[in-house]
Amino acid sequence: MERMTRFRSYVLLGIFGFVMFLYATKLFSLQIIETKGNTDNATTYSTITTVRAARGDILDRNGNVLVGNRASYDLVFNHYVIKSADNRNQYLYDLLKKCEELGVSHNDHFPVSTTRPFEYTLDSFNASWQRYYQNFMNGWGLDPDVTAPLLIERMRERYQLPEEWTDEEARGVIGLRYEFDLRGVTNLPNYVFIEDVSSENLSAILELNTPGLMVESSTVREYHTTYAAHILGYMGGMDDDDWAKYKDQGYAMDAYIGQSGFEEAFEEYLHGIDGSRLDVVSKEGAIVEQYYLEGKEPVAGNNVETTIDITLQKVAEDSLAQVMRDLINPEINTSTGESTGLDAQGAAVVVMKVKTGEILACASYPTFNLETMNENWDDIMNDELKPFFNRAFGANYAPGSTFKMCTLVAAMENTNSKGKRILDYMETIQDKGVFTELGDGFNPKCLLYSSVLATHGTIDATDALKVSCNYFFYELGYRLTWQMMDATAKGFGLGEPTGIELTEKIGWRSNPDSKAASYTGPDAVWNAGDRVLTAIGQSENRYSPLQLCVYACTLANRGTRYRATFLNRVASSDYRTLIKQNEPEVVSKMDISYDTYEVYITGMRKVITDIGGTANKYFGGHEDLNTFPVAVCAKTGTAQHSSGGSDHAAFICFAPMDNPEIAVAIYGEKAAHGSWLAPVAEDVLEAYFEMEAASDVFTYENQVG
Repeated sequence: MERMTRFRSYVLLGIFGFVMFLYATKLFSLQIIETKGNTDNATTYSTITTVRAARGDILDRNGNVLVGNRASYDLVFNHYVIKSADNRNQYLYDLLKKCEELGVSHNDHFPVSTTRPFEYTLDSFNASWQRYYQNFMNGWGLDPDVTAPLLIERMRERYQLPEEWTDEEARGVIGLRYEFDLRGVTNLPNYVFIEDVSSENLSAILELNTPGLMVESSTVREYHTTYAAHILGYMGGMDDDDWAKYKDQGYAMDAYIGQSGFEEAFEEYLHGIDGSRLDVVSKEGAIVEQYYLEGKEPVAGNNVETTIDITLQKVAEDSLAQVMRDLINPEINTSTGESTGLDAQGAAVVVMKVKTGEILACASYPTFNLETMNENWDDIMNDELKPFFNRAFGANYAPGSTFKMCTLVAAMENTNSKGKRILDYMETIQDKGVFTELGDGFNPKCLLYSSVLATHGTIDATDALKVSCNYFFYELGYRLTWQMMDATAKGFGLGEPTGIELTEKIGWRSNPDSKAASYTGPDAVWNAGDRVLTAIGQSENRYSPLQLCVYACTLANRGTRYRATFLNRVASSDYRTLIKQNEPEVVSKMDISYDTYEVYITGMRKVITDIGGTANKYFGGHEDLNTFPVAVCAKTGTAQHSSGGSDHAAFICFAPMDNPEIAVAIYGEKAAHGSWLAPVAEDVLEAYFEMEAASDVFTYENQVG
């Protein structure tokens, strides 16, 4: 008997190979191997089942699993068994009623809505599913232009459905019968009726003994954190572009792929190789024999270790959310004046390792929960603050006064026509309140003059950064050419791709080209006034918070810019084999003199330490510098915009001053003042250096022991 069974299996494999050959020659054939008589009288059916490979894990830099898999069960139909069953319509009707009773939804690709008034949903499917539908209609001589309600009537007749069934009930059965018919003439994988069925519902459904309905073990994505939603990303079915990209890589047409974040960026590593299994099933639906085809066992995806530190990510997200909520709370935000921040909206924070380009945290506010995203989809989509929008590298903003170090470097590292530095090392400039050098009716004012009709007097570069004196930088912008400022900004990575593995919005630098692209007519012409405004981070400057963090890192590195990255390493599914180790990559290097470096780093330190510094209330401030563990260099910024309300706010910093390790950039839409974002950086830096201290102790103890 065993010999006969083995012989039968060989015969089945031979026939299957021939069937596959017919598919290759584009001939329609049934994916069934008849072992006795015709299809209706067959005693067993053999089909090729696609076995989905487990997806790889996503981890943080410390090995904490952020996204993994949990075991699950799917209900899958062997369409040959159910199609040969007597009274199959009633079986399917009872099955759908049981699912309705349990509140369990199912999948089908029949392109008509499930309730009246019936409408076509063909546009929601990719081109392949649309093509299958067209072939189906043509194959059965059905008018492809028939209305959806009339198609339901035609399908009721085709499948001989009882008249007493409602059209909605009939539509459910039609969807299942349609799936079976497609698989009768194509090499589509088995029809997955329900995914991720609970054990309780599984038992209740299987009690119906529906012919051909089988249980398949599977896995589903499991989130081990409620943080980092924007960068972890989510999965979904393929559209036309996806299918065109992945169909030649062995993906099933109904496979799920990464649609955003790390899931999308690292798809090539995370996605495993699906297996192919031969299933021999009895007419009653029992498994007779089952084994993988030679060399077709499923191969699990690789595990991706990212640069993210989930502890810092949590601190960054929580602190950013708290600051933004406080800004819009009139009981907490008691500021007065035109720009109050009470209308604050979204925000972002990015944290990076200065000497490697590794991104330790990247948060966008407001955020969402990946675990409950689907059930809350409509609420999230209708939220005017756009929680799905990743502001960290998907938005571009005017940097405001955080740009002033760039202007300073351009002035100190370039020379005029006489070979003299645009700005000498110790040079001072007198703040006159109103800048009148342009002579064209455009006379921008220093903010202090606009507020209280005062000036900063005679001031050097370090103090100009400390108090953020606009007049000082108007003068530098007036002296500089746009080419000098543009080249320096480019060297800092502003308006340039950061190198991250995820899709980013690049933005643009302020220059004649960007102005011409933004305006028409006389307004599109670049002039001296644009240089002056560019110098204080206005005009056409538009950068992402991530670019601002790269800029802060490059300032700390004295002109050396690293490629920003989220990828640390890739390991095999069992973690035993290193697939890829990411290494720091220098993208560009500006030769910034030590004198220039000392000037801007001193000025950025004064922002914190000196009376009058724009952020001297934070990081220990000028009153007690010993209360914060490290020396921080920072710059605040506010930026006007065209949407009305409070100014946008920016804050960048790095620490420690003498040997920078970490940089932070924060941006708040309508957050009014850059200094109001400083508490976020304060929380992040404090957490980072506490962890570093704990790590040092741990390392020492291990070395000793």
